[in-house]
Amino acid sequence: MKVLVLNGPNLGRLGRRQPEIYGTTTHDELAEACRVWGAELDLEVDVRQTNHEGELLDWLNAAADEGIAVVLNAGAWTHYSLALFDACAQLEEPLVEVHISDPKQRPEEFRHTSVVEPHAVATIAGLGIQGYREALQLLADGAT
Repeated sequence: MKVLVLNGPNLGRLGRRQPEIYGTTTHDELAEACRVWGAELDLEVDVRQTNHEGELLDWLNAAADEGIAVVLNAGAWTHYSLALFDACAQLEEPLVEVHISDPKQRPEEFRHTSVVEPHAVATIAGLGIQGYREALQLLADGAT
């Protein structure tokens, strides 16, 4: 099974950006870990990160066209992007939403809403980068 692991804005700064919230693992280390975990589960994992919303939407549209499952951490777009909501609605293969921290436990009220969640088979939040491993495991186990 092919899986796209998509990370949105500022996640390319993992390891440097607010390590007290997001940890010290870099995005490159996260990407490698996802590929290794995926291989252990017989998943073909492609990890991507962008700070450009249109690029993320293009990747989601391609996943919809090609029937590819998605693990998505849309970063700040999670909370307000109606274009992201629409792109996620098109997916027919499973979508798992992941967040390194738990947005619903954060003090900023705007973080408590997700436009991805209505389209996801599961939301995994607050487990650090291990949340990605759990998301891949869910897909390998046939989440629908």
